[in-house]
Amino acid sequence: MKSEMEPKIETLAEVEDLIAWKSEEPDGEVVYHLELNLVTLHFFQEEWDNFLLLVKQLVK
Repeated sequence: MKSEMEPKIETLAEVEDLIAWKSEEPDGEVVYHLELNLVTLHFFQEEWDNFLLLVKQLVK
């Protein structure tokens, strides 16, 4: 049985050696994670929104 103290995890996208996922923490905070080989970046919602804006500018 899953504890109420464990975050809810959802995979957003995945390719070989790279994954984006989010966790909904027990306190209600949503954290986004980018695993890039040996590096993992963690973003709170406002930071994630800004990161997505940056990526959209890069792919124009």
